[in-house]
Amino acid sequence: MSHPAVHVLAGPDGHQGAYDSWGAHSLDLHLLAGPDVLLPLLRTHIARDEAFRRSDDSVEAGVLVDPERRELLLFVQEGSSAAMRTRSAALTLLRHAWPDWQVRWAYEGQTGLRTRLGLDPADDHSTTGTSYPLFTLGPEDEELGEAEPMTAVVTIGADRCHVLDLCADHPLTEGPDLLRRLGDAPRHTAYTSPAGAGLHIDPARRSVGWWLLGAQARAERAAADWTGWTVEFWEDRWSEHVRAARGRFTPPAPDRAAALADVRGDALQYWAGPRDLRAAVVAAAPSALVGHAYLPPVTAAQAAAARGAVEAAYRAAGGR
Repeated sequence: MSHPAVHVLAGPDGHQGAYDSWGAHSLDLHLLAGPDVLLPLLRTHIARDEAFRRSDDSVEAGVLVDPERRELLLFVQEGSSAAMRTRSAALTLLRHAWPDWQVRWAYEGQTGLRTRLGLDPADDHSTTGTSYPLFTLGPEDEELGEAEPMTAVVTIGADRCHVLDLCADHPLTEGPDLLRRLGDAPRHTAYTSPAGAGLHIDPARRSVGWWLLGAQARAERAAADWTGWTVEFWEDRWSEHVRAARGRFTPPAPDRAAALADVRGDALQYWAGPRDLRAAVVAAAPSALVGHAYLPPVTAAQAAAARGAVEAAYRAAGGR
């Protein structure tokens, strides 16, 4: 199973893009190389120009780079910038790696990239638009014992807390039916671990607040399904949920210094040396039909320059 990421280069003359079938889990580390390394690689990669041929639901990460506007728009579903412990550190390093650029998160995923380009967000013909409810997790579920479980936290009113397995769509996409579905679901006294998304529902005020660290395709459409409710999007500010939940959601505060060091280490490992992923696949399976949805080869000089950019960003962020 592939993990596709879309790479788009935009400018006054339009846009071009291409996919990397296996790059979703490392896109944020890839981008830490900065514009001097990445823009030449991106221009080579997008020569096939196949942007947005995959459905929004199927694309797990993406980046739009506009050198004219000095704008970088990105999203990932997994990785340093989508984990509560390291998100702030990863985005801080990214902004230092791209100095004087506007670095923003595309909370609607590929939908958001298409919207930024002026394309119709509804023009996603290859997707069904169906949302997939998340599995509920009880207090004793093994998954909750992991260091950074992939979870969504739903708090309701003044006394209910539910935890869901964040394996598909944000619980917001279920609309008010979510309240009925969780009526008999396992309850938690409180949730004190990291999470990747959350939702607070106040039935008395008919209000909803939600946040996420990854992306949700067609999120605006999902919010509109809460007819008669006030819906507030908190972006990645889980502190708003902590405040609204009044003790039922209290994740640990990230250790900034440790997080910066961890992201730096992961990025240096990613850029450790030259690589040519497609050539490696062809060598391993010479009789197989190998496509071209791979990033361009990286030379030793490019890898060294990328490591230099990572180290410079780390120093600028106050890392020691």
